[in-house]
Amino acid sequence: MTEPNSDPAAVAPLLGAADIRRLAEEIGVRPTKTLGQNFVIDGNTIRRIVAAAGIDPSETVLEVGPGLGSLTLGLLDAAKSVVAVEIDPVLAAKLPETVRRWRPDAEDRFHLVLSDAMKVMELPVEPTALVANLPYNVAVPVVLHLLQHFPGLQHGLVMVQDEVADRLAAKPGSKIYGVPSVKAAWYGTMRKAGVIGMNVFWPAPKIHSGLVAFTRQDPPATHATREQVFAVIDAAFAQRRKTLRAALASWAGSAAEAERCLVAAGIDPTARGEVLDISGYVRIAEARHPETS
Repeated sequence: MTEPNSDPAAVAPLLGAADIRRLAEEIGVRPTKTLGQNFVIDGNTIRRIVAAAGIDPSETVLEVGPGLGSLTLGLLDAAKSVVAVEIDPVLAAKLPETVRRWRPDAEDRFHLVLSDAMKVMELPVEPTALVANLPYNVAVPVVLHLLQHFPGLQHGLVMVQDEVADRLAAKPGSKIYGVPSVKAAWYGTMRKAGVIGMNVFWPAPKIHSGLVAFTRQDPPATHATREQVFAVIDAAFAQRRKTLRAALASWAGSAAEAERCLVAAGIDPTARGEVLDISGYVRIAEARHPETS
């Protein structure tokens, strides 16, 4: 078992494989596929993630799904404070004890919220960065929800299924460009920041993980609402093999009305959704919902 190091000049210890398994055994936890639990057991991977996140010492970091605390300890070393949102009550109950044991000087900088990240609307401290190892099955909706409801999040780094990472960072014209790519672009820029192997997790997943870094930018200037723009995006990719004229027919009320909106937006009605960037979808929404005085 790795022991916490009281020497402040030494590199702060992180949880290793034996520590993770011991902590899990103490609270009777077995990682579940339902919650997408894959715990990081490699300290070097944690250091890599924290370094890639570019956290300033003055920042408050939001971590989703801290699990047994592997990443949490690394984040406490880099940030002013950490707000951790955990859905599993058993894991959440153990986290403060782990922080006290491994980072006793950081106890007052750690804030725990027992909740589903998809339902969180307020936090004890406003975060400026998001760093998280997200469950594969909810990664995209969690990221979009947090960016929508916490405008203070200016940047971050999330670890997701490698395929999801590629989709989030995809650009127009790519075969994997789709709803996650366009909706994420409403909030800022996304880029692929690396790949994480399978053996640094317990249990080891059957696929690689990808790191996605994001930087927030203001949404496009428009009188259309986010909901109106996102409705166009959903409709365009619901039948991505069809032309936009056909794909948007139901959304617009008819193929003729869809064509009118597309022409008004300066977009070829025979084009497909995968060629448009976020500004194209904004213009289509504006054409369907003209500004009223």
